[in-house]
Amino acid sequence: MAWDFSTDPDYQAKLDWAAEFVDTKVSQLDLLWPHDVYKPMLPEQRAIIDPMKKEVRRQGLWACHLGPELGGEGYGQIKLALLNEVLGRSHWAPRIFGTQAPDTGNAEIIAHYGTPEQKARYLEPLLEGDIVSCFSMTEPHAGADPGEFTTRAERDGEDWVINGAKFFSSNARWAEFLIVMAVTNPEAGVRNRMSMFLVPADTPGIDIVRNAALFGDPEGEGSHALIEYRDVRVPADALLGEEGDAFGVAQTRLGGGRVHHAMRTVGLAQQALDMMAERALSRRTRGRVLADMQAVQLHLAESYLQVQQFRLLVMNTAWKIERYDDYQKVRKDIAAIKVLTPKVLHDVAQRAVQVHGALGVTDEMPFMSMILTAQSLALADGPTEVHQVTVAKQLLRDHRPAEGLWPTAHIPTRRDAARRALLGAP
Repeated sequence: MAWDFSTDPDYQAKLDWAAEFVDTKVSQLDLLWPHDVYKPMLPEQRAIIDPMKKEVRRQGLWACHLGPELGGEGYGQIKLALLNEVLGRSHWAPRIFGTQAPDTGNAEIIAHYGTPEQKARYLEPLLEGDIVSCFSMTEPHAGADPGEFTTRAERDGEDWVINGAKFFSSNARWAEFLIVMAVTNPEAGVRNRMSMFLVPADTPGIDIVRNAALFGDPEGEGSHALIEYRDVRVPADALLGEEGDAFGVAQTRLGGGRVHHAMRTVGLAQQALDMMAERALSRRTRGRVLADMQAVQLHLAESYLQVQQFRLLVMNTAWKIERYDDYQKVRKDIAAIKVLTPKVLHDVAQRAVQVHGALGVTDEMPFMSMILTAQSLALADGPTEVHQVTVAKQLLRDHRPAEGLWPTAHIPTRRDAARRALLGAP
């Protein structure tokens, strides 16, 4: 029997180093360049950021989700989850540690399915963080429902020609390449009608119509592109994986990504809780510190309970993925943490706003940004409701209807059965 919540001392030392490094060094980037995380670096930024990356490499914590053949450590889901809890405390931390989405997932796709030429051109600079990439999947009329996608890729001699529109193709304006999901066999079932393509960003026919910004982004800084693909021609080897296997290729990039994002959210929610506790001990009203007020104590207690329950569920999910090496077996739990990720962050951040008063809703504190992030997480990678349905369906598979008229827990029926079994009653 193995049931252990401790962390290997050597790895705990690495986590402690990462926490100190993120809190004292990397978090300063959030203050200087809060909107530049996904952009190509300026010379003045590179002079500061490259040495940070080198230090992460020296500590053996660079791109830990990748195998050694790609320059990573090949960590399992438990170690990755614990590290991502630390990285969630800073917007810049994933980039400094080589784990920034969507680049990490796109790198894994190229590593698995790219040609040697594609790997040489894109993989190494992507892994180094020298370029950024884009995953172009959702469509303006269909959102993330692949059954409604209409962007087509059709064979024309030795080439593929792509036509259609994609929306929320994040970071396309700065990307060196895009990974595009397009319909190649419209008559097939949903899981076999689409294929994945690697498209260089300078390919003729790619038109970025506009870049939508999230609420609060500076004017002109939108990064979520509406793209028109008009007769975009790519060679046959731009096809990633087999024709019709876009879902299989996408699984490569999803992998344990939801666990990683959930644990980063744990780190962010814990940060909000820490700020709330500090404020409660610092702010006075009516002759007492806020920490003495029962309403504030309830905010603190509820937040602690939510964060700890969520953290344990995410860690248990990571453990199951590592144990079974089968995402389908853990599908219910993966969907569950996706449902909880935005809710926990929203709830804790909202309570932190209340404890901070008017200061909490200003841009001098990070809570409103956290709340907006929570809402974005409730939509990204499929809306919360879709994952709630998945949880319910997976749950019901483990249950059966009652055999008779009454529920199996019906007390009179069970009492009669007990009398027959123990008292010999007729």
